Amino acid sequence: MVRAVSGDVPEAAQAGLKATLRARNYLLACVCRPTGDMEIVTDDDAITRVPAEVIEIGELTPDVMSIRLRPEAPYEYRAGQFLRLYRDDQTSRCYSLASVCELDRDIELHVTRVPKGQVSNWIHESAHLGQTMTISEATGNCFYVPGKPEQPILLVGTGSGLGSLLGIVRDALRQGHTGPIRLYHGTLRRDGLYGADRIAPLAHEHPNLRYVPCVLREEAPPEGAQGSVVQVALTQNQDLTGWRVFLCGDANLVAGAKREAFLAGASMDAIHADPFLPS
Repeated sequence: MVRAVSGDVPEAAQAGLKATLRARNYLLACVCRPTGDMEIVTDDDAITRVPAEVIEIGELTPDVMSIRLRPEAPYEYRAGQFLRLYRDDQTSRCYSLASVCELDRDIELHVTRVPKGQVSNWIHESAHLGQTMTISEATGNCFYVPGKPEQPILLVGTGSGLGSLLGIVRDALRQGHTGPIRLYHGTLRRDGLYGADRIAPLAHEHPNLRYVPCVLREEAPPEGAQGSVVQVALTQNQDLTGWRVFLCGDANLVAGAKREAFLAGASMDAIHADPFLPS
């Protein structure tokens, strides 16, 4: 599979691909019959690096910080994609985008501090306003594609996975999504929850949005639920036939949630996952 960076992609060359892959101009080269000039690249091609200035730093929880970056060059992305942030030429990690390109001037990342994490600890300890960091172009297929505005959407995430899910929610609402949107955020303890101050105004303005914070080891807030975020989400939404599903956070949880969502009726083509690895 390759990606077109210029030229028109024949419809037949994208037959059978997920909507997110089609939206990024991926195609099957073996069945592609171009009707004009095309430029294609593979995932092995060099990824562009972009300098970006640190504009804002904030604490979201004791372990998660928000960092806003302003790229020095125009930077296109889709809410929910991820980029690679470089500590140096040999050390880098991927972080999901928590901002929306069409709504936010700067890009936003939510970074969880991981024990012995070479990049996350560097960011938490050394990031400062005015600093220039290096990032890659955005990639990934966990984002909202317009169409079927009445389709129900389920979003389930843990920890800093809320950032990319919130970006996807804002992007869907921006594009006029009217179907039910159910957002579930899971943490071990209550001090791991964040984002309610941003979600509440959205839910007030858009009655189709419902937010459920879930806490595994402590009592949940009044509007939330105690227990595994995946179990809570699938107990409250038992039939996912025809739904679109987004999963972000702990890799093991995402893998299990993907399986459970499929067993609950969601099509594999409609399940979009972004598993996080320690960094």
